[in-house]
Amino acid sequence: MPKHIKAAVRKPRPDFPLFPHASGRWAKKIHGKFRYFGPMAADSLGEAALQRWLDEKDDLLARREPRRGGGVTIKYLCDAFLTAKEALVDAGEISRSHFFDYKAGCLRVADTFGRQTPVDTLRPDDFEKLRQDIATTYGPVSLGNEVQRIRSVFKWGIDTELLEKAVRFGPNFRKPSKKVRRLARKKSGQRLLGVGEMRRLIDKADVQLRAMILLGINCGLGQHDLATLPLSRLDLHRGWHSYERPKTGIDRRAALWPETVKALKEAIEERRKPIADEDSDLTFITKYGRRWVRCNDNGVWIDGIGGEFRKLARSLDMKHAGATFYSLRRTFRTIADEAGDQPATVFIMGHADEDTDMSATYRQRIDDSRLRKVSNYVRNWLFPRKRKAK
Repeated sequence: MPKHIKAAVRKPRPDFPLFPHASGRWAKKIHGKFRYFGPMAADSLGEAALQRWLDEKDDLLARREPRRGGGVTIKYLCDAFLTAKEALVDAGEISRSHFFDYKAGCLRVADTFGRQTPVDTLRPDDFEKLRQDIATTYGPVSLGNEVQRIRSVFKWGIDTELLEKAVRFGPNFRKPSKKVRRLARKKSGQRLLGVGEMRRLIDKADVQLRAMILLGINCGLGQHDLATLPLSRLDLHRGWHSYERPKTGIDRRAALWPETVKALKEAIEERRKPIADEDSDLTFITKYGRRWVRCNDNGVWIDGIGGEFRKLARSLDMKHAGATFYSLRRTFRTIADEAGDQPATVFIMGHADEDTDMSATYRQRIDDSRLRKVSNYVRNWLFPRKRKAK
């Protein structure tokens, strides 16, 4: 090293990870081999060298050659993708909750790969690591959904010509097999609620939650359905709700039980005034004047209905896998199927007909009497009528 450089350059601080090499470059010995991070003459404080070390650190420690690709970065791709999806939310083509699922997937990709990592440097082993990270917190079904969402981000980049070549995901970055999903469902057991459990939940719930539980078992409504249910879609005089499924926009209609109508009237009577004008027609509002299911300012999805239901279930010593609010929807479908009118049950649930079901193509309507019959079947299961003694 020239004497004038040696005299002027030294480690900026004792814990600085690089050292001044005799060749006049910042360096570090990794796995017995010297690695260099730029000349010291133009970078006496080592700031540029340190940044390069941080960028290349993971590759070097893993005995891989550092990524030095160019073009579109992870951050640029994800920002462009989310901007396009937010436009679809504004146009009413996808839901806000769907958008936040995409956003969570993009944040996971950015945190795992690095925001400034060029997309063209990603390798199959990077996606293998990402899948393992997802699997630590998600079950097989949620894992498959997250993988599919992440793949769609990179496919969108190709379709919009933002990326020049397709990303190589490798053979394992895909949904778990059907066998794995079946075994997971079998392991978790049936996610249903029995008559006794349902009656205890209804009896112990507060005014708002009781109405929500009854709508869940009466009509198969989920948390997001209830959080966005407009008062204008309820006909409490005749005992009906006509509210399309927010997730898909598919029409839906169901007869309301007398118990459900009574609980709804009580909940509406105690309803708080919402903070936001856009929530003025919502049936259910929290005591703080907000939606029960929403995304906070930090992008975190809050499910107040599911949380309150879990607390109630735990207080009643219900700790099995089926003790969740969404199990009301599963329970409704299971019991309703026994009524013997699957098209009516599907319509109440707001499920899409199978593409191969030609009868659904020709069916133009389902009479209210059929919907009421299915609804009454589930009611008789939950509140069996007492037979008169002869």
